Amino acid sequence: MISKKFFEDISDKLGDTISNSPIKDMERNVKSMLGSAFNRMDLITREEFDIQQQVLLKTREKLAELESRVIALEALLAQNNNNHETTDPVAPTDNHTDLSD
Repeated sequence: MISKKFFEDISDKLGDTISNSPIKDMERNVKSMLGSAFNRMDLITREEFDIQQQVLLKTREKLAELESRVIALEALLAQNNNNHETTDPVAPTDNHTDLSD
């Protein structure tokens, strides 16, 4: 039966071989190029995205609240204007004098 130590030794040797190979160098170079490209793209992290999403949600809630308040105030204003017109009508007057006499 093959021991666990045998597999660990093979795994370590393969890891050493890969880490010293040109493939590992290419991997590091590609990671570096991708990292620099992503930095130039001005990307945000998931945490920043989630925070902005919460801010947007709160802003939408506040907007809906303000819209309903405006509608209520407009209705109250219209009601007050209607009450004022029916209880205190202003009769048209003829305040100008005829200067042709």
